Amino acid sequence: MHIPPTYTRRSFLASCAAAGCVAAGATGCAGSSATDRQLVFASLADALRQLDSVATATALNPAASWSWSKTLLHCAQSIDYSLSGYPESRSALFQHTAGAVAFSYFKSRGRMSHNLLEAIPGAASLDANAANAVAAAALRKAIAAFEAHTGPLRPHFAYGILSKAEYEQAHAMHIANHMSAFDLKP
Repeated sequence: MHIPPTYTRRSFLASCAAAGCVAAGATGCAGSSATDRQLVFASLADALRQLDSVATATALNPAASWSWSKTLLHCAQSIDYSLSGYPESRSALFQHTAGAVAFSYFKSRGRMSHNLLEAIPGAASLDANAANAVAAAALRKAIAAFEAHTGPLRPHFAYGILSKAEYEQAHAMHIANHMSAFDLKP
């Protein structure tokens, strides 16, 4: 795609927004629904506080949700892949265009919305029947490993290279988006 030299990133993003953010839609961007509580986590610490306060979780729309344990394992898996590398990635062109636009859009509104039933491309299958305590422990372990990590992070499969702060924001928004599909009881 040729972008004229006078075309700034801001005008490019505005054009995408005016066009219905087609690029964000290509990353699984989905609108909110009656079963989306629209949680917002600014950090992984926020996600851990929510996780620590949850005694039970019930899907608001079971037909459109993974089990609580599979959801937690998916979120842990995503964090783990930011450290070890995603099994499959979108093209560099996608990451620098549609992926970058989608991430910028999510950052600008402070929350993510994506297909909550879409697995990470090429990822190992997750056990929908895992014990909730085991899945919660896996998410806590992944967050602790991410927080302790001092080396380079692997490119996100859709967004490309992210700083540690951007990755934390991406993971926090991802977890919040998934937890928003559940009624979380203390």
